[in-house]
Amino acid sequence: MRQPPFRAREPHYLPVERSRFFRSFHHAFEGIIYATRTQRNMRVHFIIAALVLLATLLLRLDRVYVIATIALVALVLALELMNTAIESIVDLLTVAHHPLAKTAKDAAAGAVLVAAIGAALAAYLIFYQGLMSGEARVVAVVQAVPANVALIVLAVVVIGTIFAKAWFGRGSAIQGGAVSGHTALAFAAATMLTFFYQKPLAAILAYLLATLVAQTRVEARIHRPFEVFWGAVLGSLVALAIYVLVRPHVVL
Repeated sequence: MRQPPFRAREPHYLPVERSRFFRSFHHAFEGIIYATRTQRNMRVHFIIAALVLLATLLLRLDRVYVIATIALVALVLALELMNTAIESIVDLLTVAHHPLAKTAKDAAAGAVLVAAIGAALAAYLIFYQGLMSGEARVVAVVQAVPANVALIVLAVVVIGTIFAKAWFGRGSAIQGGAVSGHTALAFAAATMLTFFYQKPLAAILAYLLATLVAQTRVEARIHRPFEVFWGAVLGSLVALAIYVLVRPHVVL
């Protein structure tokens, strides 16, 4: 008996292209992943961003300095994205070499350089303050470390997910891909709750919720099981590594 042809089942989820609200986020993340995949400077900026955010934990900076650092990192990354956009537009509109095309690319690259130099100078002042702070201030800042840790863990997990999607080139920015970003964030949060607060019931509930997040990604056929698995590994390892990094300074 002849078997009927195989037909792929329709996904249970609504693709982001059909949602006006999520479509803008989809295209924005696609731009970030494209720049990360094609621009070496973007990858360098992301690596530096992750290292700088981790440094704010080691130096036990005040939250206001962490906010300033995040703003500077975001400014440099945003200008690098603008530089990529300008280069793409110039390449699209020009066929032959033209002095004005070179000027446009050089000016865009110069804007990134100015922002990077300014961020480096500001970072020097910020980290100098962290190194030279007194004992009383350090004690006060230590009590606020868990909130800073949570923010930075999630930021590093997002950066790692972007790198994985850009490297393997599968899936869209916020749906599918080599690593499940939703699962990575869920397991990073669960790991932070487990180690920082050391409450068995909270840990069980946190990992249960993270597992449910992973299951929904598979059930909706957005991710394959091994993509969800690697997302869980990424989120857990990042949270665990940062916990080990800052553990001497954390009041449990």
